[in-house]
Amino acid sequence: MSESPAPRRTSKPRVVVTRHLLPSIEARLGELFDATFNQADLPLTHEQLVAAVQEADVLVPTVTDRIDAELIAAAGPQLGLIANFGAGVDHIDLAAARARRIIVTNTPGVFTDDTADLTMALIIGVPRRLREGTALIRRHEWTGWAPSVLLGRKLGGKVLGIVGMGRIGQAVAWRARAFGLTIRYHNRHRLPQAIETMFGAEYVEDLDTLLRDADIVTLHAPATEATRGMISAERIASMKPGATIVNTARADLIDYEAMIAALESGHLGGAGLDVFPQEPKVDDRLVALPNVIAQPHIGSATVEGREASGEKVIANIRFWADGHRPPDQVLEGLF
Repeated sequence: MSESPAPRRTSKPRVVVTRHLLPSIEARLGELFDATFNQADLPLTHEQLVAAVQEADVLVPTVTDRIDAELIAAAGPQLGLIANFGAGVDHIDLAAARARRIIVTNTPGVFTDDTADLTMALIIGVPRRLREGTALIRRHEWTGWAPSVLLGRKLGGKVLGIVGMGRIGQAVAWRARAFGLTIRYHNRHRLPQAIETMFGAEYVEDLDTLLRDADIVTLHAPATEATRGMISAERIASMKPGATIVNTARADLIDYEAMIAALESGHLGGAGLDVFPQEPKVDDRLVALPNVIAQPHIGSATVEGREASGEKVIANIRFWADGHRPPDQVLEGLF
């Protein structure tokens, strides 16, 4: 039997923030709520998270926190809101939250352009061998212009395969069209024809077909039971020789062992990566490969985006504390 939602407090709700946010956001949270911050800015241990949910009315986690069923079961009866800092909620057990009648919110849309910009930088940077060029300069080994040195691949006319055509996938398509890329996409559902026309995008129902035809594949799907490992060893082997993989979404989408083997063998031409299976550890083999541009999970790392996300967290908490439905509620039927 499900429990009743946690009662609202007449005093300021106690809010636990699991990571260090922008000073302006923390100052605002401190003014409005009884807020506790993680000034060390290191991921909280499981024990620390348990202590937080046993005392807090509101938990503000990030993607680095695993809010699983065990943690939610340990929460005190006063925990009524998990106000996630970020759009993705695959690190939160939504079924367990629903069972406890705990409302979950996120911050959708604020990182769309930021992530799309970084994705486009990788789409350009890997085929044009920017990592290798930068390394050449840093080693003081550049001997001057030559007609056959560091030859990359042009973008115009190449096929960009977008896996996941939500907000970020569409923002990437909009940018990629300006570079003359041919846009094809795979999605759970086909987009309306008007949107396809706007992006010049062609729907490919079969993922295997898309992967075989694309020169560059960029991933923008959430990590779910259906998508984990979707870029498997078999699918990587079926890709065009010399193709590029770009992943600014979730590491779980790719078989990284198979991808590394394909990069080392030369089957794949390169990779642009912003997410990794065991962050912050990055596999030494990836670091050593000159045709891999690896970034430290900075897709959303802009001042503007992080500030906008913080403002959405504050708005969601305020609506909830005032007894109203939060604007970015993820689970339906709980308010």
